[in-house]
Amino acid sequence: MTTDEEIRAATAAERREHLALFGSLTDEQWDATSLCSGWRAKEVLAHTTMPFRYSTGAVLRGMLRARGSFDRFADRAARRDAAELSTDELLTSLRDNVDFEWSPPGGGPLGALSHDVIHGLDVSAALGLDDRHASPERCAFVLSGLRPKQLSLFRVDLTGVRLRATDADWSYGEGEVVEGRAQDLLLAVCGRRQPPGRLTGRAADRLAAGSAG
Repeated sequence: MTTDEEIRAATAAERREHLALFGSLTDEQWDATSLCSGWRAKEVLAHTTMPFRYSTGAVLRGMLRARGSFDRFADRAARRDAAELSTDELLTSLRDNVDFEWSPPGGGPLGALSHDVIHGLDVSAALGLDDRHASPERCAFVLSGLRPKQLSLFRVDLTGVRLRATDADWSYGEGEVVEGRAQDLLLAVCGRRQPPGRLTGRAADRLAAGSAG
């Protein structure tokens, strides 16, 4: 069983890889569209560093202005911060908080790791930087923590499908087998649209089409 300490160590490792990923981007890549609908790479980094820069009070006030919607607040914050902060400032925010501990409401340490892993893949996968992907182990941590209620939020139909990672010890569901790297399966269950060929199996095209942007 994975401990909270192991998950926090994995989160710090993920953030160090984000420093290498985002630190290598060209101006054109910073402005490139990510797999997270409506966000460029810069908005993604603004969002993943938001927990380091926003107090609980600031989040609550932002949600009030967003009529109680965290998603609406987070989108506004990412766009505003990406416009107001330079890429160097965003990278400094990340660099200074590699070991910062936080948990999304009800998510625990695994929620923080999931947040970073998924959004990191939103950028690296969109840019075709396959050498800059999260480790299979970290992706498997995130996949193992997903529950039917969470999966339903992404509106991905896994009826009659068994997902199986080819680079990690993880599988989920029953039915037609769909295989792929843990990172590609994670993007699929999060509703991200992917290039053809990343997943194999009779239901692969349905999952690769995505639903959440």
